[in-house]
Amino acid sequence: MASSISLNAVKNGSFIKIDGQPFVVINTQHSHVGRGGATLKVKMKNLLNDNVIEKTFQGNDKLEPAGTEMKKASFLYTDEENAFFMDSESYEQFGFSKENLGTQVGYLKEGLEVDILYFEDKPAGVQLPKKVALKVTMAPPAVRGDTAQGSVSKQVTLETGITINAPIFIKEGDVIKINTEKNEYSERI
Repeated sequence: MASSISLNAVKNGSFIKIDGQPFVVINTQHSHVGRGGATLKVKMKNLLNDNVIEKTFQGNDKLEPAGTEMKKASFLYTDEENAFFMDSESYEQFGFSKENLGTQVGYLKEGLEVDILYFEDKPAGVQLPKKVALKVTMAPPAVRGDTAQGSVSKQVTLETGITINAPIFIKEGDVIKINTEKNEYSERI
């Protein structure tokens, strides 16, 4: 262990390594009980497989920082099983399985610039931009009286194949921005 992080320095967003696996801290809860000493309850997400775990550390435990770094890359294409990217600096190409990317695959459009999380100099994860612009390829027409029933949104299909809820005024051919963190319509461009 080259360097270590004290429990007091662990904050939301910290990158730590446990059992050789990189984690990002989602939530921390410090507590101090009388003479018992301080404890830190940490909720964290594994950066390699997205599993979320909780772990409690005792007062003088030290944590190892995860050797992570972010680099820019462009999305190239997908095949049946993988999504492929190219590092913006080295032009090195690499892929992630669609299964590991989950819903993120639906927002990947050729040429989209993303941030790639590297762990120990290997690509470990993809961070999408907060908002992505995509073209609507299918949108049912708004039917007169829809708003009287309280329905002010409809399901539309985007150029990448995903469907989302959008306002009833959105039509085929419109380009809309999607909030990738919330998986929802943001605005029409």
